[in-house]
Amino acid sequence: MAKTAAIIITGIAIALLVIYGADVAAGVAAGAQGSSGLFDMDHKTRGLALGGPAMVLPIIAYFISRNDSSKGLGGMILITGILIIIGAITVIGMADLSEAQETARNPFMETAPLLIVGVIQIGLGALKIKKS
Repeated sequence: MAKTAAIIITGIAIALLVIYGADVAAGVAAGAQGSSGLFDMDHKTRGLALGGPAMVLPIIAYFISRNDSSKGLGGMILITGILIIIGAITVIGMADLSEAQETARNPFMETAPLLIVGVIQIGLGALKIKKS
């Protein structure tokens, strides 16, 4: 029962990350038209509504199913970590360095928490696969 719930929770997290990526990609593609993506959200709201749960749910899934062996669940948690790291690297790559220098923003420091959560999820996924 716990393993099934964990798989569902992790599946939801993967879906949220894919929707997040599609929303950002649609916003970038329609950048000249002033659109903010598939959903009418700014980046902060998008991050809280889609990104926040996607970072927390796989960690919850790991701990509720820590006594059950499942390579599939471990792989899913691994995928969420990889998706989060890909997103963080994309944000760093898309950062406008001239704007960052003017506003004293450091794109790497803003995405460091994403990288840390992604690495933690990759570690939990690998641990889950190893224990299976």
